[in-house]
Amino acid sequence: MLPKVYFAAAGGRFGQGSISKMHMLFEAAGFRELISERDLVAVKTHFGERGSTAFVRPPFLRAIVKDIMAAGGRPFLTDTGCLYFSARANGRDHMLVAAEHGFSPETTLAPVLIADGLRGSDVTPVEVNLKHFKTVDVAGAIHDADSMIVASHVTGHALTAFAATLKNLGMGAAGRRMKLAVHDMVRPTVDAGKCDLCDTCIENCPTGAISRAADAIEVDYDVCYGCGECLAICPSKAIGIEWRGNPAEAQEKLGEITAAVLANKKGRVGFFSFMLNVTPTCDCWNYSAAPSVPDIGVMASTDPVAIDQAAADMVRRFLAEESQVREPSEETKKTLLAAAGTAFERQLAYAQEIGLGSRQYELITVGD
Repeated sequence: MLPKVYFAAAGGRFGQGSISKMHMLFEAAGFRELISERDLVAVKTHFGERGSTAFVRPPFLRAIVKDIMAAGGRPFLTDTGCLYFSARANGRDHMLVAAEHGFSPETTLAPVLIADGLRGSDVTPVEVNLKHFKTVDVAGAIHDADSMIVASHVTGHALTAFAATLKNLGMGAAGRRMKLAVHDMVRPTVDAGKCDLCDTCIENCPTGAISRAADAIEVDYDVCYGCGECLAICPSKAIGIEWRGNPAEAQEKLGEITAAVLANKKGRVGFFSFMLNVTPTCDCWNYSAAPSVPDIGVMASTDPVAIDQAAADMVRRFLAEESQVREPSEETKKTLLAAAGTAFERQLAYAQEIGLGSRQYELITVGD
């Protein structure tokens, strides 16, 4: 039997708006059965970088929280810190950004906990014995939760081209060692013939790895951690990526980390994917680009691979339709349109190979 992916289209009508559809998806996908009385339930999301505006909005998470509490669970909203210097680099500052963006008990009915602690060191090693990792450091609060609902914002991404559930967990539920292991394979390179020395990459590099030396841009690879953001932001398209190994390996690593995150929660995790404000770059940026496609809707499933495959299929279809109306932006070409390439396909294929789920699915529409 194929895994089911439930879909509610964006928008609504009187008596059946977007929040009503969230409750419908929660029930249709069977998420109530995933939660036992008094479960500590992690609601894994992304609070957005300061300046970002496209993240999953608090009212949607409030709907999820209400349904979790109705099932007897005790939910908390959570994410992990980032590698580079930003407003989310430590737990204290990360919680302030979450509050600024409207994530609080007053708005969502649940507290915010940063899953890997104050300095990103609160992790639990999980044995996986897979191709790239023997053990994976899972963020402590996510590992220790009894059950989990994952709320992913579907976007493009400078490194993975397409970001949804596997990216949300493979990067966002792991410790710093794992984040570094995924990014370690990437080295930005500068085409001096195309570069006009505008310094955009220098001004936006999150680690300060890029500098100007005479009439050339230089990258300090001892400082660079391979986020790929300079690739996405360069207006002259002068920056490329040199992979230290096979680029598909980074995609495979995300699958292995996700396997560790889910290892102690079999049958106790539900997944939402929000195809709203689908921007070509992720919510880690300090701004949000214009959406690449009109709002599509929200999906729910208990299969992380099926929901990512379904989201990718639907976004690609909408991209194809939208490209008949207007020329895609350069950012979209580098990320979401690139998702049709081998790297993102490997993410899905490998996740299926290691038993995370199925790329085949049955799509069921919920609501009008």
